[in-house]
Amino acid sequence: MTTAQLPPKTEKATPSRKPADDQESGKVLNVFSHGFLILWAAMVILPVVWVMINSFRASGDIKSDPFGIPLEAHWENFAGAWVEANLGQYFLNTVIVLLMSVTGTMLLGAMAAYVLARYDFPGNRFFFMMFVAGMMFPVFLALFPLYKTMDNVGLKDTHVGLAIVYIAYSLPFTVFFLTAFFRSLPNGVAEAAMIDGAGHYRLFWQVMLPMAKPGLISITIFNVIGQWNQFLLPLVLMNRNKDGQVLSVGLASLTSEAGKQVDTGVLFAGMALAMLPVLIAYILFQRQIQAGMTAGALK
Repeated sequence: MTTAQLPPKTEKATPSRKPADDQESGKVLNVFSHGFLILWAAMVILPVVWVMINSFRASGDIKSDPFGIPLEAHWENFAGAWVEANLGQYFLNTVIVLLMSVTGTMLLGAMAAYVLARYDFPGNRFFFMMFVAGMMFPVFLALFPLYKTMDNVGLKDTHVGLAIVYIAYSLPFTVFFLTAFFRSLPNGVAEAAMIDGAGHYRLFWQVMLPMAKPGLISITIFNVIGQWNQFLLPLVLMNRNKDGQVLSVGLASLTSEAGKQVDTGVLFAGMALAMLPVLIAYILFQRQIQAGMTAGALK
């Protein structure tokens, strides 16, 4: 009896992934990512375009056809929003508050971040974590004690008081952002400046601060946009000073009045005026924002 000789077993080689499969998966990922980006861009751009178009239309035309095209530009909508709805005064109030608050935020934030990033001292880590914890504290939880404190010290319903609150509100993220940026700056430059006779103050103002210019520009723009769009804090802390209100609260008042007077053309013009400064800031400084973010991340 003979036994058949079976062929030797060979290990099955695992099929290697073909380049065609990688290309196919890459195409699917690109389609998904591009589709998501297009959807996101449409969600952001279309409402802005809709507001801009309706700001040039008459109130009756907007009600009859909300998505129509203006046949004639009604520039009087902007004049009505700026003068009659008092948005010009609200715009000026916002600029005054932001000049004080952004200047204070950047000055205090840059100095605090520089010390935390470049100097070792007892409690360094604790103070940094306290600033980080400040970013996680919801603003509305502090509204009542903040309201009472501002009222007791006589800063409620004043632009100075609102600017101080804005500084306290923006300081944690500013310190967190600039601390990482100052840590990324080279030690060799600081050591060379110290060898050349620069003191600590001169090292900060004339050497390290100019080197941190991309990060300073980025966080300044973030603070301007965030404080420009702030609504809850001025609504609560400036509730008795109607003429001193900022633009966001004034626009909300215009919205409620427009609901009664049915003057939607003026309402859309006011919304367009409120959006324009932020939109211009994004367009003009988008490269500086990207440069500041990537410089702080890669160095």
